[in-house]
Amino acid sequence: MKKLLFIMSVVALFVSSCGNSETGQLIGVQDREEFYQPDPYGMLYIPMGSYNMGPSDQDVFYSVTAQSKTVSVQAFYMDETEITNNEYRQFVNWVRDSLVRKLLGESREEYLISKNEDTEEEFDPPFLNWDKEIEWDEKETRQLVIDNLTLPEQERFYRRKEFDVRKFNYEYYWIDYRTAAKKYNRYDFKTNKYGNGITDRSAFIRKDIINVYPDTLAWVHDFTYSFNEPMTKSYFWHPAYDNYPVVGVNWKQARAFCIWRTQLMDNWLEADGQPIVNDFRLPTESEWEWAARGGMDLSPYPWGGPYIRNTQGCFMGNYKPLRGNYVDDGGFHTLIVGHFAPNDYGLYDMSGNVAEWTSNAFDESAYNFAHDLNMDYVYEAKDDDKIALKRKVIRGGSWKDIGYYIQTGTRTYEYQDTSKCYIGFRCVQTYLGRAKGDGPSSSNVYN
Repeated sequence: MKKLLFIMSVVALFVSSCGNSETGQLIGVQDREEFYQPDPYGMLYIPMGSYNMGPSDQDVFYSVTAQSKTVSVQAFYMDETEITNNEYRQFVNWVRDSLVRKLLGESREEYLISKNEDTEEEFDPPFLNWDKEIEWDEKETRQLVIDNLTLPEQERFYRRKEFDVRKFNYEYYWIDYRTAAKKYNRYDFKTNKYGNGITDRSAFIRKDIINVYPDTLAWVHDFTYSFNEPMTKSYFWHPAYDNYPVVGVNWKQARAFCIWRTQLMDNWLEADGQPIVNDFRLPTESEWEWAARGGMDLSPYPWGGPYIRNTQGCFMGNYKPLRGNYVDDGGFHTLIVGHFAPNDYGLYDMSGNVAEWTSNAFDESAYNFAHDLNMDYVYEAKDDDKIALKRKVIRGGSWKDIGYYIQTGTRTYEYQDTSKCYIGFRCVQTYLGRAKGDGPSSSNVYN
């Protein structure tokens, strides 16, 4: 306390010293801006905590992949619901519009930003000018789109000029911190060189290009001898399904969405003169389960337990009940997000509706070797890796799964380059600072 009062008095002296910044005392860097991290839109605060990850009861038959492990998780924000069709469509439309702007920019400079107005720095290549609205009704725009971004004539159905979504590719980057942190890759200040033959930091920047359009044919190829063509035709684009969870998105597409969402927010914050916040990302396996439990450590379901029905006999989630009576829980396929009651953290559909991608690679023995502090096992599988290395953990179960898979402690997997009509995702963002009580302060000031 005495030290705090002394620092305050020194700061007061500093302020009144007619611009003299030297006081001879250790007072830290002054005039630092106050940081406010607003609650991300559509996200809820999940407090830090420790819990027993895995089955809430002994399960001999599944004990190989579903063990128990005490882990601790730091605070974070999580999407209240799964990402919906309409939210993912914003991503798809952004990629579409970026392609159109590039085409228009070849002949019209107003669609590009080629120079920094303040420093006169030339941008090579130039940035897209998102402040310039695309004039879709203009003849030149229509013709460019038809010539470059629509289906070729022989592929059109009843001569409809539709976008060729195979061209909706998104180029994105991320930093491989784990590779950079390895001792033999670190920078040696004695030799002024990186180890392991690395020339500069660009060796740790990863790049990928991926098509962002969901695999709408998943509704057909996931089931044999089953009529799901209407879902393939309508599920992603029709307004009736706007608030249904997006499906047909593989793990790489889900990660690309998180990176795009991060850049979307960071660009707005930077333009507004605000400091950027942590990235949006897929949840780790331990974060997902902690959030799904809603603070109830020993309950097998987000709503408590041990039953899937409430006292009135109504089902509490959208899954496959009663040996295949899909409609008895109120849904046939997926349901609109938020249809059932949330858990105690306010999160909807953590069990059922669609299973959800996590950021973690799947390994049967991960609980044995992964750290108990923010448990996180990752592996960046390459296209030519063995198929077993491409497994990613999915959690929560879906509308087509039996009751076992919608338990909070159940873990299973799917391959990172595979899309299914029953797998979606939601994003998280790490909470900056130390949690106060049960959540962030009302002013959202983080110390």
